[in-house]
Amino acid sequence: MTDDTHRDGPPPFDRPFDDEDTKQRVYGAILHAREPMTAAEIAERADCSTESARTHLAFYADLGIVIHHDGRPARYERNDDYFKWRRVNKLAHDHTVEELQARVSELTNQIESYRDEYDADSPADVNVLAYDAEAVDDVYADLGAWATAIEERRFHERARQKATGSTAPSHS
Repeated sequence: MTDDTHRDGPPPFDRPFDDEDTKQRVYGAILHAREPMTAAEIAERADCSTESARTHLAFYADLGIVIHHDGRPARYERNDDYFKWRRVNKLAHDHTVEELQARVSELTNQIESYRDEYDADSPADVNVLAYDAEAVDDVYADLGAWATAIEERRFHERARQKATGSTAPSHS
């Protein structure tokens, strides 16, 4: 019996890129990197030669997906700004200005609700230790949702601005 168990679910954790070509494995390795890495480190994660990793990393650097840091050895890191730009463009493409505006308003209301509930301007201003031990998990969940709402509002607002060609904010 062959091991086909991963076909209907996620790939095995230890080898998540087995069924992909080298270019995709290098892309996946850089996406999962938490800090700048050498081509050899990326090659090891992508299960390819260092030269092959360098070739694909140069391609991704030319596209702006990867940042190349000169040095001995050179290091590469994921360009988070590229992925933010890509997210904004996808939102602007996939949604109407009205849909984007409605989402910005909805997120603004959520953010204001958290500000009122916690009497704070941002999640960072909330002292979690001031809450009972039984409530701490709920407070942390709220703070995570609040921070996510702030980030999502930024993305949707930037997409709305892109779609309308306006830089004027749609919320106060």
